[in-house]
Amino acid sequence: MASKPFHCNQISFTLSITLLSLSLIIFLVFSRSNHNIIDAFKHNPPPSNQRFRNLDLLQEDINGKKEIKIGLVNINSNEEIQYQLPGSVVSTVHVRFDRVSKKRKWEDFFPFRIDENQQNCPEIPMPALEKYQDLDVVVAKLPCKGWSGKSGMRDVFLLQVNLVVANILVESGWVTPEVKRAVYAVSVGSCGPMQEIFRCEDLLRKVEDHRVYKPELRRLKQTMLMPPGSCQLAQPYGETGKEAWRYHSADHERLKMLKYSAFQQREAYATVLHTSEDYVCGAVALAQSIIRTNSTRDLILLHDENITPEFLVGLKAAGWDTRLINGIRSPFADKDSFNEWNFSPLRIWMLTWYDKVVFIDADVLVFNNIDWLFVFPQLSAAPNDKTLFNSGVMVIEPSLCVFEDLMVKVLEMDSYNGSYQGWLNEVFTWWHRLPSQVNFLKDFEGEDGRRQEKILDEISVLHFLGLKPWMCYRDYDCNWDKEGMLRFASDKAHEKWWQVYDEMPDTLQPYCGLTEHMNWRLKKWRWIARGLKQPDEHWKIGVTDPRQYNLGA
Repeated sequence: MASKPFHCNQISFTLSITLLSLSLIIFLVFSRSNHNIIDAFKHNPPPSNQRFRNLDLLQEDINGKKEIKIGLVNINSNEEIQYQLPGSVVSTVHVRFDRVSKKRKWEDFFPFRIDENQQNCPEIPMPALEKYQDLDVVVAKLPCKGWSGKSGMRDVFLLQVNLVVANILVESGWVTPEVKRAVYAVSVGSCGPMQEIFRCEDLLRKVEDHRVYKPELRRLKQTMLMPPGSCQLAQPYGETGKEAWRYHSADHERLKMLKYSAFQQREAYATVLHTSEDYVCGAVALAQSIIRTNSTRDLILLHDENITPEFLVGLKAAGWDTRLINGIRSPFADKDSFNEWNFSPLRIWMLTWYDKVVFIDADVLVFNNIDWLFVFPQLSAAPNDKTLFNSGVMVIEPSLCVFEDLMVKVLEMDSYNGSYQGWLNEVFTWWHRLPSQVNFLKDFEGEDGRRQEKILDEISVLHFLGLKPWMCYRDYDCNWDKEGMLRFASDKAHEKWWQVYDEMPDTLQPYCGLTEHMNWRLKKWRWIARGLKQPDEHWKIGVTDPRQYNLGA
């Protein structure tokens, strides 16, 4: 009977030692520094919810703040999530909003054709923002189902979650135009937030699938003033100076706040020449056309080593600030093909001494002042086909980290048609619609196209698709002489280009001369058109272009 109490005491002693050891282990683990905890995550990450519950990712940013309020987006209200930060009182609130209808497709928000008289533009529901004006952090679980790193982001619900977070951050952080308090976004998900909304410059840190952002609110606010899709930006919604979308709301206070959302920016128009000197004349004419509109912005031209000093003299005289670059090879082009280096325009993201850049292809002319484009955020462009934009005119925001990201994606992302433009559309799926008048494509296929030709005098920017005017005789558009290029033929558009040429200083016109090879090629096309008896009969026109008598090598 004496041994039984001894046995109980032994068990009690052993249990006490075990509990003491466990307590010591727990103390040592939780007394480790935040830095060590994050390092431990890299090697043995705990479950996703548990990983962020102690706010380790935000400790160095909001440490010392007595009260912290966190908004939860796309997180089930039944989830028991306890956030803790030593020395702070942490509270959470679930952000309520109606989920966008599952019947809505991406093309509903980015339609190619707009009925300019009667268009019912869909909207993406947002929460009652006035209820979430005091948040410090917004945590969002991103719906990455169906997202593919090779095909971009075209999921409406994913867009909605990104927009909800961004709008709440602006509502909470933008106290007054002069006072802005620090707010943070934490995204949870393998796909990451949309780069068109959350800039890489604002990324503080990334651990596993958690990313912490501290957005620059004035840029984010400017982006959030735009509607969720491109539909509402089309005419008549996007009448310059009258755009309801600029205010994002009919609320009077927002109207008053708009003037504070803009900020002083360094801005420029840019173009890129690579591979050959075939487009030097086009770039000269482009610069002259912009100058004719009394634009106040800088003109910068990036070029590779294939542009010789002789032509650089003409480009500088035309108004361009020229900069030498290394070309960027297309992963979709064959070696020595004409488009082998057509990813070189990505270098415009390296122009970081500018806040905004309007990129314009060298086969484009500007007829009316378009400096107002600089109010648009990245990436803004005119529609090209279905939900896709044309890259001939784009508003971008230079950034080294964006450039680095693009360089990584050159090898990772596909192109829907194997071109630079097709690839860019996979990278920037959420874009802001510019009216077609600022990138009017010279393409008049079919009867509808020929009717469109009548509005050429009303447009601000004309994009010369097909054979270029300076590669033709000035007497008529040589696209008429090639059967496969008839859709691009327009004598009226051709005449508009030569009007700009005639207004150039005499010293610039020689940069638009014909070479012996170009002249031979034009004569061959005319001879073939004559043989085919093309019904337009442009081949009957007697050529008087004086350039045919002063040919270059």
